[in-house]
Amino acid sequence: MTKVKIVYASITGNDEDIAYVLTEKFEQLKADVEMSEVSQTDPSDFEDADICVIASYTYDQGIVPDEALDFYDDMQDLDLTGKVYGTCGSGDTFYEDFCSAVDEFSKVFEEVGATKGAEPVKIELEPEQDDIDKLDKFAEALYKTAKEMDM
Repeated sequence: MTKVKIVYASITGNDEDIAYVLTEKFEQLKADVEMSEVSQTDPSDFEDADICVIASYTYDQGIVPDEALDFYDDMQDLDLTGKVYGTCGSGDTFYEDFCSAVDEFSKVFEEVGATKGAEPVKIELEPEQDDIDKLDKFAEALYKTAKEMDM
């Protein structure tokens, strides 16, 4: 069974909602899903997963949120070769650095050898129905990539 680890950082609840949407979709795909909040998670948990997902908001001037900084730094010590990753998050287009933490996490995944399974999903504020559709397609793409790598 494909194992999925979803880690989220959420201050408004929007990224937690994103994590729940993804969890539901992966469960429909018959994956074994574990979801946790970033400050309660060790990055090495990704080593036990086939698919690694981060849902994060962007803080201040386009940086990774404070509660995710240690996680972000510690991720850089991992070897995630053979793992599939996806990044997503919510933001507000009012800010110049809209969802840039999503890109920062994506860079780290690539640096530690993980394979991008889907393009990042960036959502304006809370997920609406069209965003949920995008997240479903995102999860399906990640799942498909993991299955193809498993062959």
